Amino acid sequence: MTGTGIRLHAPEPGWAISADVVVVGSGVAGLTVALRCQAAGLRTVVVTKARLDDGSTRWAQGGIAAALGDGDTPEQHLDDTLVAGAGLCDEEAVPILVTEGPDAVRRLISTGAHFDTDDEGTIQLTREGGHHRRRIAHAGGDATGAEISRALVEAVRAHGLRTIENALVLDLLMDAQGRTAGVTLHVMGEGQHDGVGAVHAPAVVLATGGMGQVFSATTNPSVSTGDGVALALRAGAEVSDLEFVQFHPTVLFLGTDAEGQLPLVSEAVRGEGAHLVDADGVRFMVGQHELAELAPRDIVAKGIMRRMQERGAENMFLDARHFGADMWEQRFPTILAACRAHGIDPVTEPIPVSPAAHYASGGVRTDQYGRTTVPGLYACGEVACTGVQGANRLASNSLLEGLVYAERIGADIARGRTEGRLQERVPEPVPYPQQPVHPLLAPEDRFTIQRIMTEGAGVLRSERSLQEAADRLHRLHGEARDALFENGKTSEPGVDTWESTNLLCVARVLVAAALLRAETRGCHWREDHAERDDTSWRRHIVVRLNPDRTLAVRTTGTADFPPTLPDAPGTARTGETPTTRPLQEQ
Repeated sequence: MTGTGIRLHAPEPGWAISADVVVVGSGVAGLTVALRCQAAGLRTVVVTKARLDDGSTRWAQGGIAAALGDGDTPEQHLDDTLVAGAGLCDEEAVPILVTEGPDAVRRLISTGAHFDTDDEGTIQLTREGGHHRRRIAHAGGDATGAEISRALVEAVRAHGLRTIENALVLDLLMDAQGRTAGVTLHVMGEGQHDGVGAVHAPAVVLATGGMGQVFSATTNPSVSTGDGVALALRAGAEVSDLEFVQFHPTVLFLGTDAEGQLPLVSEAVRGEGAHLVDADGVRFMVGQHELAELAPRDIVAKGIMRRMQERGAENMFLDARHFGADMWEQRFPTILAACRAHGIDPVTEPIPVSPAAHYASGGVRTDQYGRTTVPGLYACGEVACTGVQGANRLASNSLLEGLVYAERIGADIARGRTEGRLQERVPEPVPYPQQPVHPLLAPEDRFTIQRIMTEGAGVLRSERSLQEAADRLHRLHGEARDALFENGKTSEPGVDTWESTNLLCVARVLVAAALLRAETRGCHWREDHAERDDTSWRRHIVVRLNPDRTLAVRTTGTADFPPTLPDAPGTARTGETPTTRPLQEQ
């Protein structure tokens, strides 16, 4: 059974395969881990929810940040990252990111990724919000993620890694000692496997991406339903900082009723000199921050929202008409095509923009090797909380984090086999309990959750809005729970109902943490607590799911994380004084 005894209601696995490592996710983090593990001689299986190239990585427009340019240094990159993180970056994690980042990017290039270069073959670098130097490498103008995904997918296929596509991971398997023993999953459609099955392995790497679909309007693809975070919670792992959801300031505004994945207008457009203006053409970010439109994303998003409130407007505008047609077509072809597809021509008119949910800075809590609080379970990429991002991610640090920490996980798993921490034999999972203990929501509940979260836990939050959201989510859960335990009824198992159930799980944790954090910090903006409070809140909120479905919530004693696995090498930290605060039933 899983660590809490709670699992999704699903048929018993009808098939099983064995491996040394199962990687869940096929973005930059997942495929990098998989390639490193296979290179170390480990039998590796990649499980992905859609096609190999259909995750969040391919949508990354801006680029990947690293100190690659003349005059730039890891120390300068570190300073910009810490400023953006608003006092909550783990100061052991960020130096790892910025010092190992440049070589990790070079290894990515050697894998086959092609970045834009000048006539002499030097990588072209641009700026984005929060960066004081040009350090963003890009590909295809504004198609960096697509190029990275292409290169990694080709490498995976060239090396013959075993992959299972169109597969939704369900729950973690564990052995009698409480260690990871693999995952259950449901394969959709025709293929080598079909229906619910299992991959038995002593190491599981979650690289499932984000949870942007918990909001009505997001830049995330439809597959980003928080599956990895929900699985980890049911497995007994700790999650942290879920209240810090970054809302990208400049998402193409398609009307107040627009829902689902919306087109992103990359920060790199502002990096090249575009201006944020209101309907009268006034540059309202000038004077609000020394970097104006290139301030960290939380500051720009707040600036846009304030101006919208002042003017009673539904959106602001991004003016890049001065770029001219040639620059638009060469530097930003993807964005240009997306705008024109919606009847907007950036060459001749300003682009209507507004903030939308973009990136989760929080996630499954890990150490500097990607290890979670469940032995054998790792996490990297957006699903993880390494401490690098703090309260607000610095632009284009996400691809770098996925890359750097994926390499570290691959090395740790290989080292674990050598040191005996990773079993050589396939572990024997403990059977699941016969009776399902977690009710499934109806497919249409997904849209209810999204509306609740957008209204109560969006860019602007308050105790009143968050409490109302918490109450509505609690009622939604209670209705499903009562139907199961009183009448033995629950929604039919299936992708739609599993996704809705996962979204509710992460939504309730996010709202609980946002209610508890009574301050404004980074991308967490509380209207009723407008100031940052370092005395009370320069610390992390850590949440775990109890077997009785209550949430165990504590705060760390400092901005650094305590160890995830105290007995593992490389996890020594200074002492912490956590505060435990019980919350209502999950």
